[in-house]
This record gives sequence, structure tokens and C-alpha cells, in this order.
Amino acid sequence: MAAILQHFKTMLQRYPVTRGMVSYSLIWPASSLIQQTFEGRRWPDYDWWRALRFSLYGGFFVAPTLYSWIKVSSAMWPRTSLRTAVFKTAVEQISYTPAAMTCFYFLMSLLEMKTVGEAAAEVRKKFIPTYKVAMSIWPIVGIINFSVVPEKNRVPFISVCSLLWTCFLAYMKHLEHQHVDEMDNIFTSKDAKVKA
Repeated sequence: MAAILQHFKTMLQRYPVTRGMVSYSLIWPASSLIQQTFEGRRWPDYDWWRALRFSLYGGFFVAPTLYSWIKVSSAMWPRTSLRTAVFKTAVEQISYTPAAMTCFYFLMSLLEMKTVGEAAAEVRKKFIPTYKVAMSIWPIVGIINFSVVPEKNRVPFISVCSLLWTCFLAYMKHLEHQHVDEMDNIFTSKDAKVKA
């Protein structure tokens, strides 16, 4: 047993994308189960298929794309200064984050066996409210990730930070459309108060 664990540990160190895939395959369904617990579900009532969809999406889509983004951004901006971290984070918020959120709603809808039209409608309805919340959280996490965390540990660090974020995504994914409108109105009214 110890030899198997050692081999697994060596593989994760040698192939960092695999480490991210394992992390996300566990963290994303855990987030789904946490969110379902807040819905009032308990062990016998959990939607295990929903958790499996989160595991597949997190492990096979999010981890590789996030790993690729981190490798590309580290190659383009190799320095770890605060200034570089702020710049990388800004680029990430404009490029990676919108694409990641669009893919989340679209691909998760397809995994639920919804039509392409239904998946696109969900993206249109939920993208803006989700992006507003993301812009209040991820810039801080990104600056810490790009300025303090060593490159080899960036995907696992983001995995840990993603636990709470993915709980929020699971919540948003299963919100009915009228509740999304209510949530967006809350953020819009806060934005208007700030500008005034």
C-alpha cells in the first residue's frame, strides 16, 4: 500500500496538470454537496449525478484549462512582483474569467442533457450576475496567487480558493431564472448607490 501511495505522490509531482485534475475532481463535487446541504438535502437525498457532473467538469475541463492559462501567463510575464501580479490578474479577469464562466454554464447544461439553445439561454441569464460577484473576489485571489505562491503550487492554491467559489457557482447553476433577476437587481442597485 505504501508503494502505491508513493507512486501516486511521484506521479502528482511529475505531472502537475494531473495534480490539478485530481484536486478539481474532488473539490468541485465537494462544493456541489456543500451547496446541496445548504438547500436542505442530507446524505440519502443528495443528487449524486449533479456531484458527478461537477467532478467531471472540474477535473477534465477546469483543471487543464486553468493549468494552461497559468503556464501561458507565467511564460509571458515570468516576474513575481506585485506590479506583474496586478497586471496578470487584470488580464485574467478580462480574458480567462469570462470564458471560464461561459463554459461552466454552457457545458454543465449540456451535461444535464439540456439542448444547445437552453444552455445558451442559461449563459445569457446568469453570466452578468456571476461576473459581478467574481470581480469582487478573484482579483484579490489572483494578486496573491501571482505574487506570493510559487508557480508549481498555483493550481492547488486556486483549487483551495475555488472550494467556496464553486459552492457559489453550484448555487447560481441551480437558481431559477426569476431568482437570478432578483440577485442581479440587488447588485445593480448597490452599483447605482456607489456611483451616486
